[in-house]
Amino acid sequence: MPHPSVTAQTYPHKPAIIMGESGEIVTYRELDERSNQGAQLFRSLGLKAGDHIGMMMENTRQFLEIAWAAQRSGIIFTPISTHLKKDEAAYILENCGASLFIGSLALADIAQQIVAAAPGKIAHFYMVGGIRPGFESWEEAIDLQGKERIADESCGAAMLYSSGTTGQPKGVFVAPESTDVNTPHPLASSIGAAFGFSEESVYLSPAPLYHAAPLHYSMMVIFLGGTVVVMEQFDAETALKLIEEQRITHSQWVPIMFIRMLKLPQEVRERYDVSSLQIAIHAAAPCPIEVKEKMIEWWGPVIVEYYAASEGIGVTIIDSASWLTHKGSVGPALVGELHILDDDGNELPQGEIGTIYFGGQQARFKYHNEPEKTAGAYNDKGWATTGDVGYVDKDGFLYLTDRKNFMIISGGVNIYPQEIENLLITHPKIADVAVFGIPHEEFGEQVKAVVQPMNWADATDEVAIEIMEWLREKVSHIKLPRSLDFHPELPRMDNGKLYKRHLVEQYRGAARGEQVPASDDDNDNKPD
Repeated sequence: MPHPSVTAQTYPHKPAIIMGESGEIVTYRELDERSNQGAQLFRSLGLKAGDHIGMMMENTRQFLEIAWAAQRSGIIFTPISTHLKKDEAAYILENCGASLFIGSLALADIAQQIVAAAPGKIAHFYMVGGIRPGFESWEEAIDLQGKERIADESCGAAMLYSSGTTGQPKGVFVAPESTDVNTPHPLASSIGAAFGFSEESVYLSPAPLYHAAPLHYSMMVIFLGGTVVVMEQFDAETALKLIEEQRITHSQWVPIMFIRMLKLPQEVRERYDVSSLQIAIHAAAPCPIEVKEKMIEWWGPVIVEYYAASEGIGVTIIDSASWLTHKGSVGPALVGELHILDDDGNELPQGEIGTIYFGGQQARFKYHNEPEKTAGAYNDKGWATTGDVGYVDKDGFLYLTDRKNFMIISGGVNIYPQEIENLLITHPKIADVAVFGIPHEEFGEQVKAVVQPMNWADATDEVAIEIMEWLREKVSHIKLPRSLDFHPELPRMDNGKLYKRHLVEQYRGAARGEQVPASDDDNDNKPD
């Protein structure tokens, strides 16, 4: 598994990166040269191995060029979600101790706000694609640098922040196994081998690179000498078109992308040849059973699911054949040992729902500058958790139920919103849905559903009744939402996760009679 600098010598003209919409190609030689120039720039600014940088960029070729510049100079780099507001981004930059920040012209307004709010440690501000006051041009800066390797290469790594769906984001850092810049990507020997990634792979990455899986998989593929096709932004039909045009062999998705593709007209879905796909990976959120059944029927037995987290505490994996005999499962453990514990830390028998822990980790992760949160993720046996809930069957297959934070307790009964959401999303008039608990005087909490309709014209009382009657036949009375509202667009981000926190807080505040401040996530029951 050579470093891409080796592939650059052997196959200099081979595409390392292809941008899906523009068709822009970065060859291995160009990636090697540009990452060397970036590393040279970091050293010229006084950045040394172990220093931190932050970056907020959309999917561009420069994103991966900068990531590789950091990798070969020992820099710890933190990509920041493009959906974050000024204070949220400034918090991450301060928490990670960034001494350099790179923004992009497409995100210039928020980048300039970050500059104004940024902690004093940040000494250097760069912008990709153009400049605004307060920024220097990244392209002009690296053009002044030499293309030779720096003398003190060292293995750098990403430090990504948790999505913050249930609180303040936490920086997750797993140190590289070695300081040697040629150290293989940590996924290569586990997931990479399991999925058959190689120098022949053409990998489609339809999600933002600031998320863990798209970033790590893209870097792994390049480490192995393959080609990464990066979508600037996800579009269901464009994704199918790229599979056909680029003869994609491997791809990675989240369930909401499957849902969007399945809801395309049949003639559109049948228009594109997807037979080049060897492995279509999905993860990040539980996939409704009916959705996955339809995807396997459409694409064939190439669908493979895994369950993991940025913390790297463990991995499960399941292929199409195993899933069809264990529907709803995310598979047995591939990395780590599965344990299901109750609230008192006792291990539960098969079939009982509890908090998911993994034991047998090779390396311990830490939350950056958060020793108490790091310690809280481990129990006295050294097993670690991210707070997800589920159970294990007699075959050792894991089933996810929901995050512990989202569990609804109504009349003493535990209700997991994901189960209800997975059913509602299959309704033909529903584009997206959030289910959560709101305060109830007698039962403690009651189930609330907020629906994004496929067409806003369906946001009527009659359709709400139709949906509730449809659902009534599929879930027990205790799980049935007591009310259903419509919302023009739910706060689901590009990683497929539903960012419920603000939505939940607003509804719970309203239930308590509080005045809820207006925000981007307000449910005003009318289109923007």
